[in-house]
Amino acid sequence: MAEQIFAELVKKEQLKPDIYKFSVKAPNIVKTAKPGNFIEIRVTEQTEPFLRRPISIYNLDKENGILEFIFQVKGKGTEILAKREVGKQVDIVGPIGYGTFKYEDYKNIAIIGGGIGVFPLYELAKCAKQENKNVSTYLGFRNKDFVVLEEEFKDVSDVFVLTTDDGSYARKGFAINYLEEDIESSKVDAIYACGPLPMLKAVQKLALEKDIPCQISLEEKMACGLGVCLGCAVKTAKSPEDKPEYVHVCKAGPVFNAKDVEI
Repeated sequence: MAEQIFAELVKKEQLKPDIYKFSVKAPNIVKTAKPGNFIEIRVTEQTEPFLRRPISIYNLDKENGILEFIFQVKGKGTEILAKREVGKQVDIVGPIGYGTFKYEDYKNIAIIGGGIGVFPLYELAKCAKQENKNVSTYLGFRNKDFVVLEEEFKDVSDVFVLTTDDGSYARKGFAINYLEEDIESSKVDAIYACGPLPMLKAVQKLALEKDIPCQISLEEKMACGLGVCLGCAVKTAKSPEDKPEYVHVCKAGPVFNAKDVEI
């Protein structure tokens, strides 16, 4: 169940000019959170910006009660957050999200992510590896300058493939192309994805065509994070055209069965 805490920022790293990793003391959230959950952060005590910022959970250090999250500076709110100093507090609500990654019933799992969508996939890969799953990870980035967390994902993957669209680093092309090749030549029991919408659509299509269970984490814009504002609605796949039905990413998700939503 989500709770509001004021967590001490114990470590701050700048991974890229506009990407930061924060480590905060949050033992209660760490104890209950699962791969795929997210948190909402209030970036200032001032009235502007008023709304909290939804941010995926990157890593849960259960031994030390440390929660880690990574974010990209995209606007005023995240710009303010990036200036927070170690030792200061961060106003957090979490863990949020009913839909989390379910991997326990599968032995051979494929994880695919793109861009900043790779952040919530690390905790999944780490937990699955700790439970002796065979983890194949496919990460795609625009070019060399955007590559992050390469070594971290390598450490928790049996198979690791990194691609750049322009071939400036690692393999050239799209991560899904290499996933598709491995599906044809090896056993994949389930697919897990997070990233840009075009990538998610392609993964969803591939999974449905190959009849492979697939879970996707959606990153819709959220205001309240509680299902009240209705801003993060996504259409269900089986709802009729004349009477469309919707679910809210913040409550029902952010992780969905790929067969259940229209993206």
